[in-house]
Amino acid sequence: MAKDMYASNKPLATRIWKNRELYILILPVIIYFILFQYKPMAGLMIAFQDFRPRAGIWGSDWVGFKHFIAFFQSPFFLSRLANTLRISFATLIFGFPAPIFFALLMNELRGKWFPRVVQTVTYMPHFISMVVLCGMIRDFVARDGVITYIAGFFGYAPDNMLNHGNLFLPIYVLSNIWQGVGWGSIVYLAALTGIDMQLYEAAKIDGAGRWKQTVHVTLPSIIPTIVTMFIMRCGQIMSVGHEKIILLYNEAIYDDSDVISSFVYRYGLTMRQYSYSAAVGLFNSVVNFSLVILANTVSKKLSETSLW
Repeated sequence: MAKDMYASNKPLATRIWKNRELYILILPVIIYFILFQYKPMAGLMIAFQDFRPRAGIWGSDWVGFKHFIAFFQSPFFLSRLANTLRISFATLIFGFPAPIFFALLMNELRGKWFPRVVQTVTYMPHFISMVVLCGMIRDFVARDGVITYIAGFFGYAPDNMLNHGNLFLPIYVLSNIWQGVGWGSIVYLAALTGIDMQLYEAAKIDGAGRWKQTVHVTLPSIIPTIVTMFIMRCGQIMSVGHEKIILLYNEAIYDDSDVISSFVYRYGLTMRQYSYSAAVGLFNSVVNFSLVILANTVSKKLSETSLW
C-alpha cells in the first residue's frame, strides 16, 4: 500500500517514462481520436452560419440559430422526428433483446461442432456490405421475391413490399435483427462464460431445473452487461442509420420512411444546404447525448450500474 502511494507521488514525467511502452501503444489511438473525432467538431460552427465553401468557415456570415428555427418550423420536422423515434424504438424493443435471447439459447447448446456452425452462420450477415445487404432485401421483398411468395400463402397479394409505407418498419426491424443478432450476442456470450459454475451447482442442489437456473442465476449474472449495453443503445435512439434507409426507401414511402439522418444527407449533399443540414445534425447529436446522460443517471439510481 505504501509502495503504491509512493509511486503515485512521483512526478508525471517519471511515471510516463516508466510506462513509456504503454503510452507508445496507445498513441495511435489518441492521434486517431484527435484527428478524426475531435478536430472535425470545429466544423459544427457552420450550423450557426450561412456557410459558403468559397468563403470558408471564417469568412461566412454568422446567423445564430436561424437554421435551427427554420428546421423546427418546417413542415418536415414533426414527421421526420416521428419516423426517427418510431423506427428507433421499434428497433430497440424488438432488436435489443434478440442477441440476449440468442446468447442464452447458444449457452444451452451441447456438443462441439453444432454451436460453432450456428455461430458462424449467424455472424455472416454482419460482414455483408450494406449495399449488398439492402440489394438482397430488395430482392427478397420484390414482387416475385421469396418473402413475398411466402406471404402469398397468408393472403398477401403479390406486390413489391417496399412500395407500401406500412410495411417499411417491419422490413427494416426484422432485417436489422437478421443482420445483427449473431454479432450482437458475442458480448453476452463472453459475459456468460464469466459466471461462476458453483452458482449452477448450488442451484441444482436446491432442485432448480434449467429454466430456474436461467432465471435466478444466468440473467442476474449478466444484468450489468445488459444495462451497460442498453445505456449505450439509448445514445443511438436518434441515429437511425441513413445508409440503410436511403438504400431501401423510395419517393412513394417518404412520409413513412424518411428520418432525420436521411433528411440531413439529402439536404446537405444533394441540395448543398450545408449549414441547414449541419444544424439538424447538431440537434440530433445533442438529443442523443442527453439521452445517454439521462439513461446513465436513471440506471445508476435504480440498479447501481452505470457507465461512470
